[in-house]
Amino acid sequence: MTRLLNIIRNKYLIASVAFLAWMLFFDRNDLMSQYEYRTQVNKLKAEKEFYTQETAKVVKDLNELTTNQGKLEKFAREKYLMKKENEDVFVIIEEAPKEEESSFFGK
Repeated sequence: MTRLLNIIRNKYLIASVAFLAWMLFFDRNDLMSQYEYRTQVNKLKAEKEFYTQETAKVVKDLNELTTNQGKLEKFAREKYLMKKENEDVFVIIEEAPKEEESSFFGK
């Protein structure tokens, strides 16, 4: 019993426990802050990967549009609804199917 009290009264043990508690819970860089920083870094890495892929796709499309006249014409027609001189353009918009009116007629 006295040995246990001597260990508990040890000033180095008390200082170490106090330091550890301070660093884990009260410091500016405590465990919760480190966890939040880690999740934020992971989120930013995923966002960076997404934008890197999007940039590569846009550069590829730009390269195709500047080198291939057919692709440029197709892009202009689809995106900006451009047309030739003696040409009519019909825009077809697909709508979601409407609900059946069977409940209205009592079915």
